[in-house]
Amino acid sequence: MTTNLKIALVIVAGMAAVIAAVVLFGGSRGSPTKPGAEQLTSVPVEYLVRADSHKLSTAADNKVTLVEFLDFECETCGAIFPDMERIRTEYNGKINFVVRHFPLPDHRNGELAARVAEAAGRQNKFEAMYTKLFETQSQWGGAAGSMEEFFLGLARQTGLDMTAFQKDLKAPETAERVRKDQRDGEALGIPGTPTIFLNGVMLDEEPSYENLKTKIDTALAS
Repeated sequence: MTTNLKIALVIVAGMAAVIAAVVLFGGSRGSPTKPGAEQLTSVPVEYLVRADSHKLSTAADNKVTLVEFLDFECETCGAIFPDMERIRTEYNGKINFVVRHFPLPDHRNGELAARVAEAAGRQNKFEAMYTKLFETQSQWGGAAGSMEEFFLGLARQTGLDMTAFQKDLKAPETAERVRKDQRDGEALGIPGTPTIFLNGVMLDEEPSYENLKTKIDTALAS
C-alpha cells in the first residue's frame, strides 16, 4: 500500500467518524432534537410531570401530554401564549397540558413572577394568575427594577387574600417550588424558553398553533 493511499484512507476514516458523531449526538450540546426522528426516545417522565405540577388541562386517557417550560417574562413565551390558549381550549379534555417554571437569569422579574403564580396557586388561583401575567407582560416585562408592587396589584385584581399571598410570596418553600421546576429543566437539558415536550419528545419547531395542532392530531390518532 502506498503512502498516499494510506493517508487517503485515514482521512476517509476520520470523516466517517465525524459524521457518525454528528448523527449520534444530534448536533451541539443542549440543542433540541428534531421531532419524529427515528433515534428519538422519550425523556424520563419524572422530569416532565411531577405530582404537584400545574395541569391546566387534563385528559382521562392520558394519551397526549403537552409540557411547556416557560418564563413569564420571556417575550417568545408571551407571543405564543394566544396559540397555547387556543390549543388548550380546542383540546380541552383531550390532552394534558402542563406548565413548568424555567425563569431565565437575565430576566429581572422572571423568578419573581413565577413565585407570584405559585403564591396565587396556594389559593387555587394559579391558572388565573398565569393568564394575567401573560396578558400584562408588556406592562412589566423588561423592567430594570422590581415589579413587585405591580404584581401585588394583579393579586388584588384576582381577589386573593393579600395577607396570605404576601406571606406565601416571601416563603422559602415558594422559591424552592420554582427552583424544583428549574432543576428538572436543567436535567432535561432544555436550551431556553419556551421549550415544549409532546409525549416526552422535545420539539424544536416553531410552537405555532398549526404546528402543535398537526402533532397533537397525529398523536391522538395513533
